[in-house]
Amino acid sequence: MREAAALLSAEPSLAAEPAWDPRAFQALAREIGADGAGEVRAVFWSETDARLKLFGDLPLAQQRARIEREAHSLKSAARTFGYQWLAALAQQLEQNATALDDASYRKLLDAMAKAYAAARDEDA
Repeated sequence: MREAAALLSAEPSLAAEPAWDPRAFQALAREIGADGAGEVRAVFWSETDARLKLFGDLPLAQQRARIEREAHSLKSAARTFGYQWLAALAQQLEQNATALDDASYRKLLDAMAKAYAAARDEDA
């Protein structure tokens, strides 16, 4: 529990990172083309909207394994597009899903929502 709290206290330093590193998206666009990268990113936004809502709906005590898997998927997808802050928070959730208490879980979800909003703002 102490480790999870320590990671959550690092949130302000994570906020100092850019919400989005455009080089990751540019590399993807070179690989699959700009149109394809844009379409895949649109799917990412849709799936991330749903995943963040799901995190809020899942009872932590009963769904820790699922939360861990969903956080892993979010981390990987966010990194693909260069959303560093969101990926770092998803990694914290993935690594600490078995140890978080409800208050720490909600705090992390709030931070992830802020990171997601910042990523969307930078993408606009």
